Amino acid sequence: MLVPTLHRNGLLSALRIGFTTSKHFSTSTALYKNRIYPSTIRSESELETLTLMSASTRMPLITLWMTNWCASCKVVSPLIRSLIQEDKVGESVGGVSFAEVEMDSPDMGGIGGLPLRYGINSIPTLLAFDRQEPQVETKVAKMDDLKSKEFLRKWIETEAARHGRGGAGGKIGGLFGKW
Repeated sequence: MLVPTLHRNGLLSALRIGFTTSKHFSTSTALYKNRIYPSTIRSESELETLTLMSASTRMPLITLWMTNWCASCKVVSPLIRSLIQEDKVGESVGGVSFAEVEMDSPDMGGIGGLPLRYGINSIPTLLAFDRQEPQVETKVAKMDDLKSKEFLRKWIETEAARHGRGGAGGKIGGLFGKW
């Protein structure tokens, strides 16, 4: 039996029993959610996979270049994780993903390998990727900045706002700086 009912918009409709029901979509203020990758990047192919995923979602990838023996890295990493995961910094402007890169992994090519290609010359270093391009102009290696919650908050927001537009790629000159 069909029973007429009054919906919110004031239209009369019938309660359908046995008919296909429609699904309602919910809207959210945060369309993008930050992502933290649980495993440390230990090879060039792993980094390439994450930068490809980042490019396809148009969500910048923030990388923290570190080593196992680095005491400062053990201070910086939890701070960045907290800002991204708990404080959700960057979600309102597009979101970010985050991964740690283990520079002393044997599969990174040693001192002249992958870290040199991206101009990483100190530990720890933050480097964002957007459209698979390293954003070398905004790379952060200064310890005072890496330990400053306010600086990191602004930096993450800036990187999240790129959202597939790049803009700070620059040129990489390895040991000799930018050309």
